Amino acid sequence: MNPVTRALWFIESHFAQEITLDDIADVAGVSKYHMSRAFGLATGASVMQYVRARRLTEAARRLACGAPDILSEALEAGYGSHEAFTRAFREQFGLTPEAVRAQGHVNTMQLKEPIRMDETFLTNLAPPRFVDGKTMLIAGIGERYNSESSAAIPAQWQRFTPYLGHIPGQVGRTAYGVIGNTDDTGEMEYISGVEVADFTKVPKEWSRIRIPEQRYAVFSHDGHISSIKRVWNTIWNKWLHESGRKVAEGAELERYDENFDSATGDGGFEIWIPLKS
Repeated sequence: MNPVTRALWFIESHFAQEITLDDIADVAGVSKYHMSRAFGLATGASVMQYVRARRLTEAARRLACGAPDILSEALEAGYGSHEAFTRAFREQFGLTPEAVRAQGHVNTMQLKEPIRMDETFLTNLAPPRFVDGKTMLIAGIGERYNSESSAAIPAQWQRFTPYLGHIPGQVGRTAYGVIGNTDDTGEMEYISGVEVADFTKVPKEWSRIRIPEQRYAVFSHDGHISSIKRVWNTIWNKWLHESGRKVAEGAELERYDENFDSATGDGGFEIWIPLKS
């Protein structure tokens, strides 16, 4: 059973109780970082966002059935006050708890039902090669994303691509997508960038990151760029689980060499996963 399947079972069995990301990661047998990345890739939601949505969905059902005490529903859903519960409920559904109780049904509401893992959201991967990566300085356009907003990453590349080949101090012609600074909510920083000799002449508004020497598992994929989420999902929810390898703290890399055609999305790419020794 992969980490996300374990996590979904635990959440569905325990969301009425007080559970944390640490609890869920422990049951899944992985780090909090691994849990956040794997869950977001497989489901399109952060772990705790899903927990909250499931709690609020079940609260909505009880309210529609006439639950008399909204404060009790708030406490059961993990909120310390009527006000906090109402605010979260309205953000989730666009209605107040009172309105749902008054209408007596949830037929028009977008409830968060239990997720069933989609085993088709995997791809065949060749075994990785293992590489000792050198220290690199990467500079480029950076933005923060969560599991849902990450669909905007191609638009970020569209903004960055015209700079390629014209960046002061650019080293080589390879472009990198750098994923780092991921927090417990599953939000991450994504940098579309290139290696540079130093940071002194790059635009001041750009993001900069120093990638230290690191051991990587490198996955090569010759398919279209549209398959990249399947590749990421397969690495985090299949290969890492089956191989027993542990991810090290550090940036994950997407590598696009001269064979990659940004106009068509063809030419293949590599994904570099930092590993603990």
